[in-house]
Amino acid sequence: MRVDIFTLFPDIVDAYLGVSLMGKARGEGLLDLRVHDLRSHAAGVHRMVDDAPYGGGAGMVLMPEPVFACVEAAQPQRPLLGLGPAGRTFDQRLARDLASGDGFSLLCGRYEGFDTRITDHLVDDEVSIGDYVLAGGEAAAFVVVEAVARLVPGVLGNAASPDEESFAEGLLEYPQYTRPPEFRGWAVPEILRSGDHGKVAEWRRAQALARTVARRPELIEVRGGLTESERALLERWGLGV
Repeated sequence: MRVDIFTLFPDIVDAYLGVSLMGKARGEGLLDLRVHDLRSHAAGVHRMVDDAPYGGGAGMVLMPEPVFACVEAAQPQRPLLGLGPAGRTFDQRLARDLASGDGFSLLCGRYEGFDTRITDHLVDDEVSIGDYVLAGGEAAAFVVVEAVARLVPGVLGNAASPDEESFAEGLLEYPQYTRPPEFRGWAVPEILRSGDHGKVAEWRRAQALARTVARRPELIEVRGGLTESERALLERWGLGV
């Protein structure tokens, strides 16, 4: 999978992509991660990429000339997604959609955002990671790349991991435990030490349902509510809702 990232801080982005899961996948050729410096196509001695907004107002706005020039020179993988608070909210469904293709590109905002001609005529869509404001799009790019990359076959060591995590079926993940079996009086549930894989799977399913009902009920609503078999499962494990 190829991913192009356009940013004013290529060193920061490249450093992040060179470590841990991203770095390993990059080194093994599973991910073709390319970082582009928006200033590389800016004119003048100071390579200016921003200017004051027409009509006045606080802050500066990213100019169209250097951004268009940088993107057009790179011929990036499409879709090209602009990162900013006006975009559609990034979620696991969108991550899966992006992971199913050959790649995508991200344009990191900065200052007061993009000249609207960039969002109207250069990017294919806009994406936001939440209803809050960041200094720039680099942190958002890290979120998107990591969420998508871990769904690419071979990136995770355990191929089943993405299928069991939060949001895989519109549910939160079940509780996890490891050694020791007891810590400060808090014991690992006996079912997880029983060796009965069928019962363990059933317990985990029930716990995932109960957790989601308690903590993120809107996810249950999106799924159309609990089915009769799910309600029965919760009752069997004393988690009736």
